[in-house]
Amino acid sequence: MVSLGQLGRDFPARLRTTNIMSELDPSAVIGTTLYKEVKRQMLRALAGGEWNPGEAIPAEKRLCERFAVSIGTLRKAIDELAAENILIRHQGRGTFVATHNREQQSFRFFNVVAHDGDKSYPVLELIGFEKKKPDPLTAEKLGLVGNNAKVFEFTNVLSLHGEPVIVDDITLPEALFPRLTEAQIRNRSNTLYNLYQSSFGVNVIRTDERLRAATATAAQAKLLGIKTGAPLLEVRRVAYSYNRQPVEWRISHVNTAKHEYVVPSAQ
Repeated sequence: MVSLGQLGRDFPARLRTTNIMSELDPSAVIGTTLYKEVKRQMLRALAGGEWNPGEAIPAEKRLCERFAVSIGTLRKAIDELAAENILIRHQGRGTFVATHNREQQSFRFFNVVAHDGDKSYPVLELIGFEKKKPDPLTAEKLGLVGNNAKVFEFTNVLSLHGEPVIVDDITLPEALFPRLTEAQIRNRSNTLYNLYQSSFGVNVIRTDERLRAATATAAQAKLLGIKTGAPLLEVRRVAYSYNRQPVEWRISHVNTAKHEYVVPSAQ
């Protein structure tokens, strides 16, 4: 059996200190690097809304006391969260919960650029919006169970330099986005993920994407101004919040005649 004494110099003494209430679960830490467990507990606090987007997290000294770990262990956990763009360090000000805004986050999740590498903000046009029952694939991707689950489904056309390039079919679970309206989607002043965050407390922190070749349907061809059957790039994306909770299922069709998909760096 692995003893707590084997888990690191800073852990056992603090764990046994009666006047410090550590949130770390010794049974969970066994077999796991200590800073990973600290990271898990910080993600739990973020998921619970303890630290809100744009707010500073507590000072390192307070967090070390809270988790009963050394400053080095804590910083390793924060380093990973910062590398994943969940937290943002500001020199001389502290560490803050990341926010989704146009200036900082647009190109983190938008990977379509011109063939010459030019990046530009897309102009969006909302085509349709409805609430419905999910099909089996959507229910699977969003982790929905039961016959009463409902989703919001809408379509955006994204244009770059005045030319339609992408058709996005997006589906959201009603349970996470109660009372979402077409007007909120159409009239938002920032990114879609900013709307999720600011209006519903849903933070997208990572995505999983799969790419495949496709051809344009008649509806897609009309929206993109191309011929039916023209080649398109299909991108299937599940967006996740904390603890791998799926919050969005999106299928994008990209006209690559003048644009290409840039594989993002590892997060």
